[in-house]
Amino acid sequence: MEITQKNTAEGLLTEIKLEEHFLILKFHNETDETQTVIRDIDSSFIQFHYALKGSGVFSFNNGAYTMPMREESSLLLYNPTRDLPMNLQVAPNSWLITLIVSIKKFHSLFSSEANYIPFLSKENSDKKYYSDMPISPSMAVVLNQLMNFNVHSSLKQLYSKAKAYELLSLHFNKPEDADIEQCPFLADELNVEKIKQAKKIIIERMTEPPTLQDLSLEIGLSLKKLKDGFKQIYGEPVYTFLFDHKMELACKLLAEGNNVNEVGLKVGYSTASHFIAAFKKKYGTTPKKYVMSL
Repeated sequence: MEITQKNTAEGLLTEIKLEEHFLILKFHNETDETQTVIRDIDSSFIQFHYALKGSGVFSFNNGAYTMPMREESSLLLYNPTRDLPMNLQVAPNSWLITLIVSIKKFHSLFSSEANYIPFLSKENSDKKYYSDMPISPSMAVVLNQLMNFNVHSSLKQLYSKAKAYELLSLHFNKPEDADIEQCPFLADELNVEKIKQAKKIIIERMTEPPTLQDLSLEIGLSLKKLKDGFKQIYGEPVYTFLFDHKMELACKLLAEGNNVNEVGLKVGYSTASHFIAAFKKKYGTTPKKYVMSL
């Protein structure tokens, strides 16, 4: 079995080895440029890819065939008859997570469910299997926990392994067959939908956003669950997320030729001086100098 790294853009990739032949790869591209990762992965491994934020593109056969990954989507790749080396272009401002697990290890986890999982059934055991599916809210929670967890270093591997197992179980979960009253993921599903609603509300009302207390009442979620859940899903507190969103929108509007006063008003600042101060806090330069640099 072989998983070897050829080259990786500096700072892009974090690798967590859970055990022999079982890895987590976290791609965190916060730059303005597409970055590339190339790794040799042989045919004895299954690849699970998740685009948590932004997007990526997989290239095969020296670029002759490409497979895009969109935000909030997943991709499963397995081909027992040929190697599937990774050639991944990670788009700017993108977060992707990959699980790489050997078929032998995977069988040990799901041996009793072989017929439940298509590529483990006897008739498909020697066939390639590709599938793509949206990331469910429950999976999004686990993926954000993997990307943003803050635990003691001595617990890092145990925590990561637990989340990897949870992610695999959710990947193959069939909620339509589950007893809704007993479904352990129902609360997360409902809460995540409410938190997504909160994100929509603060973006739509960015010029006069509600207080956190009013927002929690509006979406029907406790203040603590809103604050904790929002940070788990989006990686930032509510108003840090909103501030970053406003600044990104400001850059876009300035690049389109809008003047500083107009942009400040559109993103919720009543005076140009307040907008300029906020912009400088975020980017270390003024809006005017930013426009001149374009």
